[in-house]
Amino acid sequence: MNDEYFMKQALREAGKAFDMGEVPVGSVILMNEKIIARGYNQIEKLNDSTAHAEILALTSAFNFLGSKYLPEATIYITVEPCLMCAGALYWSKIGRIVYGADDEKNGCLSHLPCQPDLRDNWPFHPKTELQKGILKEECSELIKSFFRNKR
Repeated sequence: MNDEYFMKQALREAGKAFDMGEVPVGSVILMNEKIIARGYNQIEKLNDSTAHAEILALTSAFNFLGSKYLPEATIYITVEPCLMCAGALYWSKIGRIVYGADDEKNGCLSHLPCQPDLRDNWPFHPKTELQKGILKEECSELIKSFFRNKR
């Protein structure tokens, strides 16, 4: 099992959102090679603008572990996190963030003049590692398809 395998799991979560008419973003959280939490966007269903895939997955992981920090965990997200989700990821002290598609409109890295190598304006915890672009095309196509269908 590798990053692609777990991103495919996040894509399955995003597919659930797609099927419900939600913006198709999915997320899974991994610890010790085991998925401990899953989430997908449920903003419309819950009538809650904070019900993003990452937030729901983080809450599930905190409850599962009985802990408010996740330094040994990895989160897989199909799309670059927004500023709100970056804040939640920061406070979780998550060890690693892996995402697929960039979000030029709402992504946290797209909005900040940050340079991950230098950690200038780094939106995540200082110890958090970042890997982006895993299954980028598949993640991107799901979002594009959703918005094409909406028009």
